[in-house]
Amino acid sequence: MGRRRRALEMLVMGHRADRPALVGAGAERLAAGKDRIVVTGAGGWLGLASLEMLSGLLGADFRRRVVCFGTHARTLKLRGGVRIEQRPIAEMADLPPAPSLVLHLAFVTQGPAMTLDREGYVEANLRLSAMVLAALDRIGARAVFLASSGAVHVRDLGAGPQSKGLYGALKYIDEAVFADWAGRRGATAVIGRVFNLSGPYINRRSSYALSSMIGDALSGARVRVRAETRVFRSYVAIEILMSVVLGLLTEPAVGVRRFETVGGRVVEMGDLAKLVVMVLGAPGVERSTFDPAAPADRYVGNGAAFAPLVRQYGHLRRPLSTQIRQTAAFMAAWPQDA
Repeated sequence: MGRRRRALEMLVMGHRADRPALVGAGAERLAAGKDRIVVTGAGGWLGLASLEMLSGLLGADFRRRVVCFGTHARTLKLRGGVRIEQRPIAEMADLPPAPSLVLHLAFVTQGPAMTLDREGYVEANLRLSAMVLAALDRIGARAVFLASSGAVHVRDLGAGPQSKGLYGALKYIDEAVFADWAGRRGATAVIGRVFNLSGPYINRRSSYALSSMIGDALSGARVRVRAETRVFRSYVAIEILMSVVLGLLTEPAVGVRRFETVGGRVVEMGDLAKLVVMVLGAPGVERSTFDPAAPADRYVGNGAAFAPLVRQYGHLRRPLSTQIRQTAAFMAAWPQDA
């Protein structure tokens, strides 16, 4: 146990200086400018990671320029002791008008604890979108990033409340309404269909293959692959995604920009497990019997639009091994309910 603990401490210390950071032209323009940054869904995975990176980028201006909203008022905690207050989304329209960039990351998420039926789930998300949309003009928003999902490709508005199809259908509706706002107002809407991410503040860790495997490795267990068929994913580091987003949001040209995320490597879950073992020193891989001839589960974005954006705005290489170490360092140091 002592050897295991020392290994985890070395993992955390080794990547403390390699925390995700915003880079590129968008980060430079944001740091040099005066735009207010409004973050909805600030307490989620992407929200907290974005706040940490914005804190690092803006320094002393962070609290003055960044405003957070979520389902209810609470204090958000970041690594390094940084705290920021989150206000209810219903109060977003009360902000005084000022040139603003909006990171719209809020969504009523699915999960084991969700008690809404289909109608309640649809109504809750449509109401959330309407509140944010109604606030944009009043607060002076000139650009908005909508965190959409690859699930739009399997959208089904009639599906059940825990279905990826219903989730995708509601994200698709959001894409349409925020693109329409940008068109009517002569503003910018950046719509990113996010598939698979890596990085700090990952939540619902048992729900994601990457964090589940890392959790096995950190506990000293064999890394389990639970999929009963071939499963392919491609992971994008959070700092690459948000550096691209800021590059597009801060461009002087207006309009609707769309992309789907895809990492530099498409990986099958068995190979991902082997890489986790190699990077983190787990004792091996445990995989259920599966039929290699069965149809594969492939959830990977189209990189035709994203790859050039990474070259233009991201200026980062984050190999999958580095993404595993960064995610593992956070998980080892930060409790699930922190």
